[in-house]
Amino acid sequence: MSIAFDSATALCARLRKRELSSRELTELYIRRIEKHDPGLNAVVVRDFERALEAADRADAERAKGVDGGPFHGLPMTIKEAYEVEGLATTWGIPAFAKNIATQNAAVVERLLKAGGHFLGKTNVPLHLADFQSYNDIYGTTRNPWNPERTPGGSSGGSAAALAAGFCGLESGSDIGGSIRNPAHFCGVYGHKPTYGIVPNEGHALPGLVAAPDLAVVGPMARSAEDLALAMDVVAGADRFHADGWQLALPKPAKRALSEYRVAVWPSEPGFPVSTAVADRVQEVADRLAQLGATVSDRARPAFAAADSHDTYSTMLHGQLSAAFTDEAFDKLAAGAKDLDPGDRSDGAAVVRATLQTHRDWVRATHDRARLRLAWKAFFADWDILVCPQMPTTAFPHDHSPYPSRTLQVDGRTESYARQIFWAGLITVAYLPSTVFPTGVAADGLPIGLQAVGPEYHDAICIDFARLLADEIGGFTPPAGYDD
Repeated sequence: MSIAFDSATALCARLRKRELSSRELTELYIRRIEKHDPGLNAVVVRDFERALEAADRADAERAKGVDGGPFHGLPMTIKEAYEVEGLATTWGIPAFAKNIATQNAAVVERLLKAGGHFLGKTNVPLHLADFQSYNDIYGTTRNPWNPERTPGGSSGGSAAALAAGFCGLESGSDIGGSIRNPAHFCGVYGHKPTYGIVPNEGHALPGLVAAPDLAVVGPMARSAEDLALAMDVVAGADRFHADGWQLALPKPAKRALSEYRVAVWPSEPGFPVSTAVADRVQEVADRLAQLGATVSDRARPAFAAADSHDTYSTMLHGQLSAAFTDEAFDKLAAGAKDLDPGDRSDGAAVVRATLQTHRDWVRATHDRARLRLAWKAFFADWDILVCPQMPTTAFPHDHSPYPSRTLQVDGRTESYARQIFWAGLITVAYLPSTVFPTGVAADGLPIGLQAVGPEYHDAICIDFARLLADEIGGFTPPAGYDD
């Protein structure tokens, strides 16, 4: 297997030992992007010249004995939605096609200070608002496992670049599963942090400054160890909080899976999950039980899942509508006007939700607080929850009008929008979640599952995924890219 698929942790170790130069590694990834990306369209903004200059600086520093940080000399890519000085930041919106960043996002700055450098930026859907990654500026990104399938969204380019071996590390963002969904579809790792612990400053459209509710930014990688290393670099107070607080996340204390108390949630009435995905949750549960872990498939937090989904939907649609231009909102409303107003799962619901008053938002924050307390009580008895991320493996590209889309779940036609249930269950309560690969399904496509923990227990979620990789396997490259 090509070293292009090594974990960032392993690559950085080789760079430190000078078994490999940053220039060699950077050139390798550039060659791979130039050869394979025409078929995937993942790295849509390229910055190869500056990347090579940065690689040469890293090699010169290392030759002088300079420690440039944990990612010293590591070539990365990053989601297009982050500001990188001198590069376009559009969120796939044609009106921002000429928007060139004049500064770096907070996460970009932290990764640079840790020694990394960027080869370019990876594709996103329009407004970052889809389970696919295509737009009128950059076109469509395809899944390395099957180009006829989506790599997910909105960090679809990020996951595709990692799976195809185009970079050492990535960083995405997530409000509706946008880190977790592509990680699942492309067979890589992704971590949705606890809300507020990684600064999202600079992950924004021009003129937007305040951190949005629900949304987080976080790492994507080919190993759980890489996620842990990246979180050590990027987590911490933003500029608004730096004078008042410091972050001290709980450290993993368990050394074996047998020490864990794991609840599993394979499916939920009203939110269908394919047999392949639900069975994979059960297979992981069975393996954990064989290893001596305490496992339950009945333990649940004390709330109705549908109520949680309603609270999440209210807050999500309200948050997303704030980013829509008047023109985009009018188009959305026009596309949904003929749909059944009694179906809360269709596009009409999106339009109605964006019209919620401030009163309804405040009420939803109280509902959310109750959900957070219920989860806190649940995690007093359980260390980790394992559950699906999406109801199916990666689905075929579908660029039809959003409100009319559907999804096939074991031959049944379901609402496209209801895929978001499993992501929203975790997002609305500010919980951390690590998506980890579990191998492929019968259709040859990856299945990733969520390892969810209590707020601020990010390192425990990631370490659980690390331990599990030793038992069920971790990242496996798709066929056709090992050259």
